Amino acid sequence: MRVVVQRVLQAKVEIDQAEISSIDKGMLLLVGIGMSDTRDIVKKMATKISKIRIFEDDCGKTNLNIHEVNGKILSVSQFTLLADTKKEGNRPSFVNAMKPPMSLDLFNYFNECLVNDGNVVERGQFGADMQVSLINDGPMTIVLDL
Repeated sequence: MRVVVQRVLQAKVEIDQAEISSIDKGMLLLVGIGMSDTRDIVKKMATKISKIRIFEDDCGKTNLNIHEVNGKILSVSQFTLLADTKKEGNRPSFVNAMKPPMSLDLFNYFNECLVNDGNVVERGQFGADMQVSLINDGPMTIVLDL
C-alpha cells in the first residue's frame, strides 16, 4: 500500500466541473492499493496516518497530529501510485495495483478505519476521472509505504 500524504490548507475533488467533496485544513491522501495488500495492512496504514505528526505547534515544530489541529481528510483512490516504470519503454505498468472490486472494498475499509480513529473523512469517487486541486501547506508531502 502506498499513500501520498499532503498537508493542505484546502483541497477539493471535482467531476465534470462539479465539486463532489472538499476540505479546509487537513490532509489530502492519494491512496494506492497493491495486489498483496490486506485488511491488516490497510488498518495499520490508517492508524499511522491518524497519528502522524505533520502539523506545526506554537513553536513551529511538526509535533501535532490531525486531531490536535481539528483537521479533516480528503481521501482519493489513485491506482497509478503503484506504477512500475523500471522496465524499458515509456509506458508504465500497473500490474502491481489491485483490481476492482477488491481494491474498492479495501479503499472503503481504509476510510472506515480512518473514521473509526476519529477522523472526519471526505472522499473522491472511486474509479472516476477526477480533478483534484489543493493548496499544499509548507509544502509538506510524505510518501508512506507498507
